[in-house]
Amino acid sequence: MTLKTLENALDVLSYFTAETPEWGLRDLARKMEMNHTVLHRILKTYEEKGYLIQNDSTKNYELGLKFLEFSSVIKQKMKLSEFIQPVMKELADVVNETVFLTLKDGDDGVTVEIAEYEQQIKFNVMVGTRTPLYVGASCKTIMAFLPEEEQLKIMKKDMKIFTEKTMTDKQELLEDLKIIKEKGWSFTKGEFSDAVFGMGTPLFNGSGKVIGSLTIAGPSYRMPEERFAETLEILRKKTDIIQQYFNKFGNLYN
Repeated sequence: MTLKTLENALDVLSYFTAETPEWGLRDLARKMEMNHTVLHRILKTYEEKGYLIQNDSTKNYELGLKFLEFSSVIKQKMKLSEFIQPVMKELADVVNETVFLTLKDGDDGVTVEIAEYEQQIKFNVMVGTRTPLYVGASCKTIMAFLPEEEQLKIMKKDMKIFTEKTMTDKQELLEDLKIIKEKGWSFTKGEFSDAVFGMGTPLFNGSGKVIGSLTIAGPSYRMPEERFAETLEILRKKTDIIQQYFNKFGNLYN
């Protein structure tokens, strides 16, 4: 197998996300601009090894159970849930909103842990949700602490508009990221999802490199001005506790 073939094969897996968990052969070939015969061989190889399964009724391909094994191994090694989930749950119970942990993966942020408060109306997010780093509090908090050359590289790609408040003007975004870095936290309303607020703080590895964020999110009407300062203080205190974990294990998240 050549390095190019391996690269193509790995690229295939990156298209299976929480937003698009299944693909038909021709749709994926068109999306990837790949010869469908070549793609078919890759998909069948993954299927034989248990990394993908083909739905009998739709004939679409989906991620296989093999990835659950990898997830279990990683979580067991790093004890991510064991240490962080209780802290997140305490935070969710105090602020009465959804709390989620996002880790940087390439040019995206990926939700890896969630703690919810039992509100009838709440912000719904799933483990595995992948979001571009330029949108929303959880991701912009991460992007703000990246080197400027990496920020510019991210902005060279097509920037999808999620709502009318999504910031796609590059100069405006750079200025906003600078402010976020100076403050040490991010707050957005309606950038990724209409009528939803997000309040995020950054997390770093042992070398001081930003690797993720801790975020509170919920309906915008539940974050009036008089509630803001107290909520931010609570979030920052819980972030400091979780940061202790990443000071120890954070270099595993490069």
